[in-house]
Amino acid sequence: MAKIGLFYGTDTGNTRKVGKLIAKQFDEDVVELYNVADADVAEVTKYNALIFGTPTLGDGELENSWAAFLPKLDDIDFSNKTVAIYGLGDQEGYPDEFVDAMIFIYKKVKKLGATIIGSWSTEGYEYVKSRAEIDGKFLGLVIDQDNQKDQTKERVVEWINQIRADLLK
Repeated sequence: MAKIGLFYGTDTGNTRKVGKLIAKQFDEDVVELYNVADADVAEVTKYNALIFGTPTLGDGELENSWAAFLPKLDDIDFSNKTVAIYGLGDQEGYPDEFVDAMIFIYKKVKKLGATIIGSWSTEGYEYVKSRAEIDGKFLGLVIDQDNQKDQTKERVVEWINQIRADLLK
């Protein structure tokens, strides 16, 4: 069985593509991918290491399948789980709510007791504000496929190298 469960929500398919790129940074069969639109919340309980990915829609909203899935996590004890979060956003089109949706997942799993890893530098991004920025860093990996697609692979590789050991404990 895979050691890491990667759960993503997607509107355009980009969050799924980044999820697959993340999975490729590990040996085969280490990461199992789940689209939250089709996932059963019980699948989350199988993993002590989790990666959650979401795009931000419109004015900082959570993607629809995540909005439906997130409340179902309330019955899970996350105190023995390590969670990393990645988010997709458009810093030019939505500079005032850049990757805001990440905060909803962060707050939920933190409240449920998760150890959250993988904060990410804000350097190299141009935006006005983001609710996903905490203490001068993003709460997880930030990808802008609309304006910085050429940096995606490099950012994913660097982030995975930063969090790999914590996920594979």
